[in-house]
Amino acid sequence: MMALLVKIERKEIGIVFILLALLSLIGGVFFGSLSALQFIIPGFMNDFPFFKSRPLHVSLVVSWIFLSAIGGIYYYLPRYCKLPLFSNKLPRFHFWIFLFTGIVILGCYIIGKFGGRKYWEFPPILAVPIVISWILFGFNYFKTVARKVGEWPVYLWMWGTGILFFLFTFCESYLWIFPYFRDNIVRDITVQWKAYGALVGSWNMLVYGTVIFLMERIKGDESIARSRLSFLMYFLGLTNLLFGWAHHIYVVPTNPFIRNFAYFISMTELIILGRIIWNWKSSLTAAKKDFYLIPYKFIVASDFWILANLILALTISVPAINIFTHGTHITVAHAMGSTIGINTMILLASSVFLIADISKHEYSLTEKKIITGGFWVLNIFLTIFFLALLFAGAEKGMLIVEDKLNFQEIMQHISPYLTLFTLAGLGIFVGILLIAIPSIKTINKYLLQ
Repeated sequence: MMALLVKIERKEIGIVFILLALLSLIGGVFFGSLSALQFIIPGFMNDFPFFKSRPLHVSLVVSWIFLSAIGGIYYYLPRYCKLPLFSNKLPRFHFWIFLFTGIVILGCYIIGKFGGRKYWEFPPILAVPIVISWILFGFNYFKTVARKVGEWPVYLWMWGTGILFFLFTFCESYLWIFPYFRDNIVRDITVQWKAYGALVGSWNMLVYGTVIFLMERIKGDESIARSRLSFLMYFLGLTNLLFGWAHHIYVVPTNPFIRNFAYFISMTELIILGRIIWNWKSSLTAAKKDFYLIPYKFIVASDFWILANLILALTISVPAINIFTHGTHITVAHAMGSTIGINTMILLASSVFLIADISKHEYSLTEKKIITGGFWVLNIFLTIFFLALLFAGAEKGMLIVEDKLNFQEIMQHISPYLTLFTLAGLGIFVGILLIAIPSIKTINKYLLQ
């Protein structure tokens, strides 16, 4: 074990973050599948109840998003942006703080020790090392990119904005520990949803910056990251980060203009991102597509899910429809479509690209077939998963409006859709395994060299 740790210390830190990210993704989808089974099968695995499996699922999936984005940034800056890291030691401190804090958090969930909220259900004291690790990351990032003279590509702005706003919104999400916020329900709900909505905006900045970097790299065209459209995407993303949270609080007495403006911005952001990917895809040569086949597939899939989420988001943005759908499984479909369909597809593209680039290992024909098979399994079952949630939410909404059945009867009525949703979740887990396992094996070979 010690020999492995020594080897890790000497290897490219970006790929070490990606290894931990892929393990988090596998764990997150596993506990998500377990949570779904517990939700539809009363008494399933009572020894490890739903209130433990659900936060494990949420925390591990959020960790996947941040770890994979961070791993990419640590590698892409010196390798492709020609910006040597200000410090090569700080990323390693960052990694070990993240790892040991994560282990403690998972341990707290397993023994049933909670105390937090939403994404951060662990005891609040564990937020301290997380803040410290992000301060190290931010300090290193800005000291590194400050050396860049001349026009910055848009992804450098996106990554920097994502880092700063994560720190801000993460701290903001803990304002509930103060009685001034906790003791006033309207103030408490508003601040919490503002913080979590902006938090999603911060990780979107990291993810969208990553996909624009990948498109530039795959095509070999630096104008992509310097175009007006890309910078429009950045400013819309920033505006969405600042105001997009407002559409979560229809139940809170706020000015309708704020909510409607928030929806408009979030929709425009998806339209612009979809347009950028569509233009890139149309202009890419067949040779480039073949050379970067696996990352290309994932980016194209993200474009499909952008369209699907855009259609859904536009539909539920209508206030009368939002009242009908809010709190149903349609909201879950929107969240899962964004998290898995857009963010995870982009980050899998980045991970596969980075692993091959660092390890200098060209995936064998068998490995390519396994990953490609996993890609199709993931997307097919994600489609079923998405549709099952939509149908469950629509039926639940109608039954609530009719007001003839109690909550338990409504849930029994939509149980076939929830069963299909659970089975599809198991299919998603299989797809993730088919993609992640060959990648993890490649990383292990590199680390043990």
